Amino acid sequence: MQEPFTRDRIIEVLKAMPADATVDDAIERLVFLAKIESGLAELDRSEGVPHDEAKSRFGL
Repeated sequence: MQEPFTRDRIIEVLKAMPADATVDDAIERLVFLAKIESGLAELDRSEGVPHDEAKSRFGL
């Protein structure tokens, strides 16, 4: 699993963004990555939803 979002990791993400990125762009990216990290941590704790159940929740 990746290290939690630390100040250094946040700075790294911000430096990788384009020079014309806005504050809103940066916030959106950081929230997106934090949610992915949270979801992966859930899966590591075996708290995920089985694939078939997820499909049925979306009516697939």
